[in-house]
Amino acid sequence: MERKQFLRTLGAGAAFALTFPCLGGCSSDSDGNEGDKKEIPTGVDFTVDLESDEASNLQTNGGFILKNDVVVVKNLEGEFVAATQICSHENYDQVRFANVDGGIFYCDVHGSRFSQTGEPLNQVDSKAAKPLKVYQTTLTGSTLRVFE
Repeated sequence: MERKQFLRTLGAGAAFALTFPCLGGCSSDSDGNEGDKKEIPTGVDFTVDLESDEASNLQTNGGFILKNDVVVVKNLEGEFVAATQICSHENYDQVRFANVDGGIFYCDVHGSRFSQTGEPLNQVDSKAAKPLKVYQTTLTGSTLRVFE
């Protein structure tokens, strides 16, 4: 083998050896943008002090906070709504609230969209769309209770 050919072979092998570990790390399944897969929370029962810093986003209509894997929302009508943060499509913890179409829950991972009652508004693959778990809320003074 000539020196020139040897160096080319070595160069290609070295390039492969250096880039191969990155290829797995650069795939869409492990880039961190999908969030974590989790179970839908059960036995939910917690309160939010609406006068606390934690709840500052709930001062305006359309604002939301994330607490205990639940999205707590003050919808566009000023009512409090709460739903699981875990998408019913593939259990990623990426459900949020969007001020579109009167206010919807959505998941960025695969584009699932849900009404404020949890009903699916679209189907993202061949599987039947499943409802999003919605929790009850009650307001007593400045304390919001979220529960099943």
